Amino acid sequence: MTVTVKSKTPLVVPPAVRRQAGLKSGQEIEFKVSGGVISIRPKLPTADDEYTPKQRRIVDAQLAEGLADVKAGRVHGPFSTHKEFSASLHKEAKKLNRTKTKRSA
Repeated sequence: MTVTVKSKTPLVVPPAVRRQAGLKSGQEIEFKVSGGVISIRPKLPTADDEYTPKQRRIVDAQLAEGLADVKAGRVHGPFSTHKEFSASLHKEAKKLNRTKTKRSA
């Protein structure tokens, strides 16, 4: 499809082209120019757009907790091989099994 660019008229993307591209009314789009070629793409959501403020606070709190664990040395690894990793898992599992208490039926 071809359209003519005029000096005082905005450039219009024909409805058939918008439909083929999957663009919807009200959707934000980005323009990128490279070597005389104009690309029009749907604007991708940022990480801030994906969560509500309440969800973002929860995620940030969990990240802070994880970083505190790293700083305090409550982490395992790094491991050079999968065998080292597996041995570490078995060692930790044994510690957990020792601390279990038997319950009466």
